[in-house]
Amino acid sequence: MRPLNYLRPTDVQEAVKTIFVTPDAKILGGGTNLVDLIRSDIEHPDTVIDVTSLPLNEVTELPTGNIRIGALVRNSHLAAHPLVRTRYPMLTQAILMGASGQLRNMATVGGNLLQRTRCHYFYDTTMPCNKREPGTGCAARTGFTRNHAILGTSPHCMATHASDMCVALTALDATVEVESTRGPRRIPMSEFHVTPGSTPQLESTLAEDELITAVELPPLPVAANSRYRKVRDRSSYAFALVSVAAALRVESGRVAEVRLALGGVGTRPWRALKAEETLKQGPATEEAFRTAAEAELADAITQPDNEFKLELTRRTVVATLRTLIPPAEHLS
Repeated sequence: MRPLNYLRPTDVQEAVKTIFVTPDAKILGGGTNLVDLIRSDIEHPDTVIDVTSLPLNEVTELPTGNIRIGALVRNSHLAAHPLVRTRYPMLTQAILMGASGQLRNMATVGGNLLQRTRCHYFYDTTMPCNKREPGTGCAARTGFTRNHAILGTSPHCMATHASDMCVALTALDATVEVESTRGPRRIPMSEFHVTPGSTPQLESTLAEDELITAVELPPLPVAANSRYRKVRDRSSYAFALVSVAAALRVESGRVAEVRLALGGVGTRPWRALKAEETLKQGPATEEAFRTAAEAELADAITQPDNEFKLELTRRTVVATLRTLIPPAEHLS
C-alpha cells in the first residue's frame, strides 16, 4: 500500500496555490480515471488534491450567448442539460455513448479532458510504453494494434485518445479555461491536446501548475443540426473503433457550413480540417462526403490489425453526414 497525502482546498485561489507548492500531486475530481491509474500502478502521486468542493459545477449562459460549463459538472448532468441538448445535440450524444451510467454520474468535464489512453500496453506494466515510461519503447509497434490510432502517430506512440466528449468539443470549437498563480489562460480545444511526436508522455498543453476551471462553447447555430456516431465492438461501455462528430448546414443542395471531428482513429481528438475544406461550398452528396473523408485520411498510417479503420472511417463519415441533410435538400 502506497501512502497518500490528501488535501481539499475550498476555493479556486487556494487550489492553485496548493497545486503550485505541492510536488508530485494529482488533481482528484470524479476519480474515474485517476483512481484506476493509481490502482494499476501507473500513476504514483505523493499527494491527491481533491477539488470537488470548488464552485465549478454549473452550466450557465453568458450574455454573449456562449455556454460556460464548470470543470466539475458531472457528465450525466451536462448531457441532460436543456441548453446542451437543444443547441449541441452531438455533445449530449457523445457523452451518453461514453462509459456507463454509473461512471457518467461521477466523471467530471475537467477530468474527461485529461483522461489518459486505454491502450492495453499502457496499462500492462510488464510491457514497454513510452507514454508510461519515456524511452522504454512502444510495444504496439510489434504488437496487437486493432484499437490503435492511424492519424497523428509517431514511431514512439500510436495510442488512441479515449474520450468521446472531447471529440464533440473539438468539433464545436470549444475553449478550455484554466487558472494558475500566474493568472487565467484560455486554450482553444484544438490546441489543448497534442500528438505524441517524440514526447508521448506529454498529452496536453496544460502546465503542471494549472487547474481547469471551465469549458466554454460558442453560439454555433449549425450545431443544432449535429450528430455523434460511434462504431464499437458492443453497444455500451466500449471505446470507439471509429466515431464522428458532425454538424452540417446545407443550402440549395450545397454545403454552406460544416464541422467535423473524428474519434477512435487519432492520438488526440481529431478535427477533420482537410475534410471540412474539401466539403465547403461543394455538393451535399454521398460521393462528396466520401471524397472529403479520403482527403482527411490521405496521411493515415495503418498497421495490419487496424487497416480496416480506413474504410470504416469513410463509411461512418458518409453515414453521419447523410443523416444531417434536410429531406428537401437531398440530391442523391
